[in-house]
Amino acid sequence: MRNEANLDLSDPNVDPFDVAAAAADVIADRTGAPRHDVALVLGSGWGPAADLLGETLAEVPNTEVPGFSDAAVAGHKGMMRSVRIADTDRRALVFGTRTHFYEGKGVRAVVHAVRTAAAAGCSTIVLTNGCGGLNPEWPPGTAVLIKDHLNLTANSPIEGANFVDLTDLYSADLRAIAQEINPNLDEGVYAQFRGPHYETPAEVQMAKVLGADLVGMSTGLEAIAARQAGMKVLGLSLVTNAAAGISEARCPTRKSSRLAKRPHNVPASCLPPSLPVSDPRSIAKELCHVA
Repeated sequence: MRNEANLDLSDPNVDPFDVAAAAADVIADRTGAPRHDVALVLGSGWGPAADLLGETLAEVPNTEVPGFSDAAVAGHKGMMRSVRIADTDRRALVFGTRTHFYEGKGVRAVVHAVRTAAAAGCSTIVLTNGCGGLNPEWPPGTAVLIKDHLNLTANSPIEGANFVDLTDLYSADLRAIAQEINPNLDEGVYAQFRGPHYETPAEVQMAKVLGADLVGMSTGLEAIAARQAGMKVLGLSLVTNAAAGISEARCPTRKSSRLAKRPHNVPASCLPPSLPVSDPRSIAKELCHVA
């Protein structure tokens, strides 16, 4: 176990990768797994996905791991899970919540789970979120693959003169696997705003002009950190509502768990017989098997 004397991510003199390494040590000790293979970050509406992966072998509260804090958003769980992927010896490290940029804890805290996953041995990460949709053909409950993003936070997790190539940030190989699982999966560009306020109709139109199909308050910064760490990235958005101004309805909260409590409008015919439910969260399950 590493010395935890100073593992404060807010201290500019502390190396955030040292904190991630210390966190990975704690996770290995508490789960009995010296390494994990795939990481999964559960966004709004994606909570039950971990139950589809396989047997949970260990749980670790966020508050007991260096650099992490309890869930700040209702419906999210401040717990990490070590999950055996189906009947294999491979392990998934599942984060039940994320730190959002709008919490004011700094970008280091936002991407700490990603860096910890890399330090724990994960070579692939699946980033999920609940978001607003700009395409009227994507009703609430539609799962959309992220093919690219717009970082509208005016920040980056990368410090110093470290020039990371983001050309193919969201893995084309993993997206192809997802579309083999569900050929009807669309792809889109995700725009990350700072939050915590929702976007205005004018901001949504701005994002649309820039090329966005989805808007939210997470994922982009985490994906950048994952690329810096050398991980393959898959992004999956769950449209929870039409973005402001796209429909006449007012924007409901994306942070509720209402979508997790009812079937999603992904028909069974879109999914292969091996998938147990007509739910886009099954896509995350299958990807963790093959990633």
